[in-house]
Amino acid sequence: MILYGAPYPAPNPRRVRIFLAEKGIDLPETPVDMMQREHKSPEHRARNSMGQVPTLELDDGSFISETVAICRYFDETKADPPMFGTTAKDKALVDMWVRRIEFTVMTPVGMFWRHAHPRTAALLTQFKDFGESNRETYKGAQRWLDRELEGREWLTGDRYSMADICLLTTVDFAKWIGLEMEPEHANLAAWHARAAGRPSARA
Repeated sequence: MILYGAPYPAPNPRRVRIFLAEKGIDLPETPVDMMQREHKSPEHRARNSMGQVPTLELDDGSFISETVAICRYFDETKADPPMFGTTAKDKALVDMWVRRIEFTVMTPVGMFWRHAHPRTAALLTQFKDFGESNRETYKGAQRWLDRELEGREWLTGDRYSMADICLLTTVDFAKWIGLEMEPEHANLAAWHARAAGRPSARA
């Protein structure tokens, strides 16, 4: 198998690296140089028609893209530790939180990155007022998360899961592009300290 990805701060490849580290799976990442637009090259588009990373090439020559799909594949092939839950309820809660993080946290961060950050100015027509408006949306997401994390160690309870990986990579990327965590959110800050302190977070 070959895993095509990109180094920090790219959040999606990092999700998979953290997941593999939690699983104890040693699969070196083959870098795709996003600064040189290698992810948009014909060679990479033959692997992933959307021109994105990460992409996993299986031994049979087929490809899997999208971070959650890649991680689900590895969760099925190596059951321990389970990162998507074990019972029907656990699995549903992890899916629920992954989707919540994607829509409520990743979306405003992504829109700020696309429309307000100077690094993306040459890639698309930016609507800067819209981009900047996502600062407040992201702050609102933090307030919501802080309330939800009251009395919880992790998003779904007492087990670190794929949902926490999604949130960690998003929050860290947000900081890298200039969207800080608000210091008054003690529950969110404590969660982040726990998640960032795991050995896998260095992936």
